[in-house]
Amino acid sequence: MSGFHHIPILRDTVVSLLEPKRGGIFVDGTLGGGGHAEAVLEQLPQDGKLYGIDRDGAAIEAASARLARFSEAFTAIRGNFFDMKQLLAQQGVTEVDGILLDLGVSSYQLDTPERGFSYHEDAPLDMRMDSSAPFSAYDVVNGYSAEELTRIIREYGEERYASRVANAIVREREKAPLDSTVRLAEIVKLALPAPARREPQHPARRTFQALRIEVNGELAGLSQALTDAHDLLRSGGVLAVITFHSLEDRITKQTFRTFENPCTCDPRAPMCTCGKTPTAKALTKKPIVADETELEENPRARSAKLRAIRKL
Repeated sequence: MSGFHHIPILRDTVVSLLEPKRGGIFVDGTLGGGGHAEAVLEQLPQDGKLYGIDRDGAAIEAASARLARFSEAFTAIRGNFFDMKQLLAQQGVTEVDGILLDLGVSSYQLDTPERGFSYHEDAPLDMRMDSSAPFSAYDVVNGYSAEELTRIIREYGEERYASRVANAIVREREKAPLDSTVRLAEIVKLALPAPARREPQHPARRTFQALRIEVNGELAGLSQALTDAHDLLRSGGVLAVITFHSLEDRITKQTFRTFENPCTCDPRAPMCTCGKTPTAKALTKKPIVADETELEENPRARSAKLRAIRKL
């Protein structure tokens, strides 16, 4: 598992927001290679505790090895952070002091060709974050109708030529099932008009993003998962979220806003009658992004945005 490296994005900022030095129970809901978890554990007092959650068995194995020196202070849990409440309840935990959610795909997953996330190297169409899950990108590409493919490529990939890409996929799979990342990337590229092919980013990037989101259900329950994380926080607890594309960031921003201003009354009403009061305060009025020094060291941080709230 030495190949499961993890360059933690906005590492020092995350630690300063979570403030592990104050002690208590912390959760890294997207453990990955354990880079952020390690930074938190290094500052936790002796009686502090960190739970790391990940649905990827390779991540659990690698992070457990990396963090073994912290002994009883660290516990790895295999599962999806969408189920955080239940997973922590099984550990006897109902309240925590800080939670981090880094919503990006790990470098290991991207850089391991056989996982099928990358359009740069040929591999089976997979894209499962949990390799034991039964549903993969192969099933989406070969099973969805042109209309369904258009919808997810447009919504999750924000691809303006979604229908052209979807129709090209359907045409090509009629000749033979699509089972190769490189073949799919080439189909997407050829479906786009020439100017779109000349963009700096790979022409298949948006379509691959859409497929990954669909396969792993990354957006369907995100708002509820953020609400569950907020509910787990003690008063004064911090929730920090790193997003990597506009859809994730929009959901995070809107969900955080409902914590700050949950009132459902008509804005024209003279006074609030719903009785809903703020439950959290934003620690980041605007999302925090990586500086030039970090971008030089880790170009994948370019699209990262960090938002955080503190429970009232």
